[in-house]
Amino acid sequence: MRLKTRVLAGLIAFAALATSATAGDYYAGKSIDLLIGAPPGGGYDIYARALARHYGRHIPGQPTIVAKNMPGAGSARAAGFISTMAPKDGTAIAAIMPGAVMGPLLEERAEALFDPAKVLYLGTANSGTRICVARKDSKVKTFDDARAQKAAFGGVSSNDSTREYGYMLKKTAGAQYDVVSGYSGTAEIALAMERGEIDGACGWDWSSFKSQRPDWIRDNKVNLLLQVGLEPNAELTRMGVPEVFKYVTNEDDRKVVELVIAQQVFQRSYIAPPGLAAEQLEALRAAFDATMRDKDFLADAETMRIDIAPLSGAKVQELVQKLYAAPKDMVARARQAITP
Repeated sequence: MRLKTRVLAGLIAFAALATSATAGDYYAGKSIDLLIGAPPGGGYDIYARALARHYGRHIPGQPTIVAKNMPGAGSARAAGFISTMAPKDGTAIAAIMPGAVMGPLLEERAEALFDPAKVLYLGTANSGTRICVARKDSKVKTFDDARAQKAAFGGVSSNDSTREYGYMLKKTAGAQYDVVSGYSGTAEIALAMERGEIDGACGWDWSSFKSQRPDWIRDNKVNLLLQVGLEPNAELTRMGVPEVFKYVTNEDDRKVVELVIAQQVFQRSYIAPPGLAAEQLEALRAAFDATMRDKDFLADAETMRIDIAPLSGAKVQELVQKLYAAPKDMVARARQAITP
């Protein structure tokens, strides 16, 4: 029995070494395109480029990671390319927004550029909290002010949280601002705020906000109005920023908000094409998990002021499957909440 156990253990170890060696041979001398489904300079771009600087070291064979921006349709364009046109050999992956994952579920007329339940998730770098923010010189000093008077809040497009959360908070939390959509990303929204074109925005990721505009917090240039998350953010709570559920008091509305903001659990997702071989998927997922623990990557993230709270690819895959199995009546109410 002891001999059989030793033989079995040896076979398992040999198989693991063989798999690693095979993956190493496969990726040696190759490059992997990392398509970033967002414009340059925004939070998703910052996160993806930080990952690109370290990810390749943890993939057997150490391929070069080439980061390329492919914005459009709230990153559904990049996800669609990965799903349909990109090579299914592990040499193309994408960084996508959670709105792209939720879009086909929550937007009845959304163009189906890809199937979020079929792409393969490598992991997410962060589980985020989103905020509502307004210029310091705006008449909107608190979220109560946003509920009591008209203002202009910026948004991007469908599948983007600045637009969808903007409308959701109007319909469930009593906000009175007008959503001015059409901006290319949060970087352009920030410029519009500085020019005085808009008062603020909702649905801005807190980690991205800190990385993009650290001076706004340091120099007290903004009013932090609201934090939006399933659980309170300790840092924002210490700063006195109220939670969204203080203002969402109707039980049905609360369930709707919970469904919509569940996407924040996989805030910074990275995907590979459907049909990718199990061996390459395993290598990419293991490397992603290792990168999230890498001390150099974490030091880089600290320098960039981005928060890292990862979730494995398998867990993200499971969560997306559960979201797409949500009751149809709840999905219908959530669709209505984020629609103009």
